[in-house]
Amino acid sequence: MKPCRLVAVGSALMFAVLPARAEDLPPPPFISAVPISGDQIDAAVAQLDGLADALMTKTGIPGMAVAVVRDGKTVYAKGFGIRRVGAPDKVDADTVFQLASLSKAVAGTVVAHEVGARTVSWETPVITHLSWFRLKDPWVGEHVTIADLMSHRSGLPDHGGDNLEDIGFDRRAVLERLRLLPLEPFRISYAYTNFGFTAGAEAVAVAAGKDWATLSEEALYKPLGMTSTSSRFADFDRRANKAVNHVSVNGSFVHKYQREPDAQSPAGGVSSSVNDMARWMAMVLQDGVHEGKPVIAPEALLPAISAQMISGPSSAVAARPGFYGFGFNVSINPAGRVQLSHSGAFSSGAATAFTMLPSAGVGILVLTNAWPLGVPESLAAEFTDLVQFGKIERDWLAAYGPMLTAVNRPVGSLVGKERPSNPAPAASLSDYVGTYGNDYYGDLDIVRNGDGLAVKLGPAAKQYALAHWDGNAFTFAPSSENATDGSISLATFTKQAARFDAVTIEYLDADGLGTFVRK
Repeated sequence: MKPCRLVAVGSALMFAVLPARAEDLPPPPFISAVPISGDQIDAAVAQLDGLADALMTKTGIPGMAVAVVRDGKTVYAKGFGIRRVGAPDKVDADTVFQLASLSKAVAGTVVAHEVGARTVSWETPVITHLSWFRLKDPWVGEHVTIADLMSHRSGLPDHGGDNLEDIGFDRRAVLERLRLLPLEPFRISYAYTNFGFTAGAEAVAVAAGKDWATLSEEALYKPLGMTSTSSRFADFDRRANKAVNHVSVNGSFVHKYQREPDAQSPAGGVSSSVNDMARWMAMVLQDGVHEGKPVIAPEALLPAISAQMISGPSSAVAARPGFYGFGFNVSINPAGRVQLSHSGAFSSGAATAFTMLPSAGVGILVLTNAWPLGVPESLAAEFTDLVQFGKIERDWLAAYGPMLTAVNRPVGSLVGKERPSNPAPAASLSDYVGTYGNDYYGDLDIVRNGDGLAVKLGPAAKQYALAHWDGNAFTFAPSSENATDGSISLATFTKQAARFDAVTIEYLDADGLGTFVRK
């Protein structure tokens, strides 16, 4: 038998007789050992209705929309279920969903557009355009680039700044306070940070002389014909055909909260439909070209969609590592193909995911209006299994479900614990009343609340009733994107001499910055 190799035929890889000349062989990094035929892709698309219905039935989520692109064209776009529990309106391919962290991949392509236009480079230091931006290490603050922040390698702690948004700080205020967060080693530490990512994007917007939402619209949404897409919450809010957020309460999905993510818009604030996002996926898979017209220079796009940082080191020598580009997860999947992906999750009630196989010219996008349960990731994995192997390799919901539902769990060391049966008494409540200051979170007020106490947090002065726990420890129930219903935070007062001089808020102390000193 003559030697054979895999060659690309459209979106498929087929075996062919090797040419005589070695220089005609494709480079080894382009080769996958698993061929894909066009019929196999067609068969995978044909099964999507049943797969989507099965996942919705199993989980009870209200609504979902799905799109598939192949070779630059949308070959499937469909809605399932309803936009809001208690209302009859159906989800369709034009229903607008909040994308959550899928926004990062969209933002990566907006920045790639500006890199191609020479507004910035990926390696532009952020302080070039945000002169006020600082980090705890002055040298890092001076040298951190757009690329560093958008690949999560700045050294900022995981989700640093998110709690500031929870208590009402706007984008500029959060970004200014990042200078107070502890840092891990620069460029060799990966930690996922919405506001670090946002800082990188904000520098690009300033360089372009526009606000981020306008830049996104002009650089990307309008050229791609994404007429239902926006990076402003107000635009989403006024859409007639939109899917609202849902959380589970006593086993049933309800519309209780609506996430307003403008503060971190580049990282989590895009809203769109699957019809619009299919145009975006096709452009990415066509090296920045849309309907034959260049939108993003391929040399500027490539860094965003290729590995720039190790996000998941190998846990064993046989385990594949994970990587991050600029807004994209980049991995090598079990078939040996490069895979681009990202998930999005709002605990307030949205879950999304996409997966692209560039070598096959195929991508799938799944948007839902329920808090994260692993549904979008599972459907994408089932589909890509069918595309590559002709069968579903495992129960993906069983694999993804526990990972994603962890996002919804209440936080706090006292969750599930009973109050001490014989607690030490509190001091006189008036002794705790006062204003306590913190450089990172600002002022906190302890005030009388009827016969008890309450704590007021943040610029909006959100008020939470305090309940006595034990001695000088009280509790309250925060409710936010990062502290779902059922969360419990300790508020522990400390005394020096005859006066309570500080209070530590457990909910705000993940980075050791949760202590407020009495003024």
